[in-house]
Amino acid sequence: MNAAAVRLAPWALLLPLVLTSPAAHAGRNCEQKPPSPEQIRSALDLAAKTARWLDSSGATLAVIARRGQNLDRYGVRYSHLGYVYRDEGAKAWRIVHKLNQCGTAESALYRQGLAEFFSDDLFDFEAGLVVPTLAVQDALRPLLQDNTRAATLHHKPYSMVAYPWAQRYQQSNQWALETLACAVEPSACERSRAQAWLQFKGYQPTTLNLSAGQRLGARVGSANVAFDDHPSARRFSDRIDTVTVDSVFAFLPRAGLAGAPQTVR
Repeated sequence: MNAAAVRLAPWALLLPLVLTSPAAHAGRNCEQKPPSPEQIRSALDLAAKTARWLDSSGATLAVIARRGQNLDRYGVRYSHLGYVYRDEGAKAWRIVHKLNQCGTAESALYRQGLAEFFSDDLFDFEAGLVVPTLAVQDALRPLLQDNTRAATLHHKPYSMVAYPWAQRYQQSNQWALETLACAVEPSACERSRAQAWLQFKGYQPTTLNLSAGQRLGARVGSANVAFDDHPSARRFSDRIDTVTVDSVFAFLPRAGLAGAPQTVR
């Protein structure tokens, strides 16, 4: 299902309802097809289970991921992540994440409820969750609740396979990771500095093996895919480095920034 969303600026409160008008995707082309009753039930069920899990975790903020696409052939489980935090005023969980605007090479930040987050025509109804340390939660939560601060490192030009150590494009998971760097290290609130901090802390992107034919087909068929920010030596040897959820989930515990990944189904 394609969930409608409201941009962070101008501000609007988006209630956690399942809507049907398409607005944006996590790096996929627009597909306007109505959700089935089973998809709606599955999305609401996963949202309820995730809310219960979050309530019982004692956390006020977590990293949350979904399986929007089947990426098994690349050895990747989750396709998209964001940050979920407890909105004490509304007594509900809210998610802040970045989405690609349908059919374009641009993106925006969105604030959604759990049901909407899981209503985007998912490949599988499974949530991945990582609870950061208290220090990281305390640093991220006020940043994400403030529209201006949340957008500090947002870069509108989008590529689904943006190179992690360049600034020409920015994909959804990359925004989340760079924003983490800014929250934890205030001197890293500029993209090149955030990336330098991530390299210092040992973040390792996922390397996808994509042939020249695959790259050409992806580039011609999609406005939201570009490879010209990747180093030529790696690109022409069919190695495309990018930020995946799985690489973020591996990095956070390794760097002492969060606990182990958990699954909700």
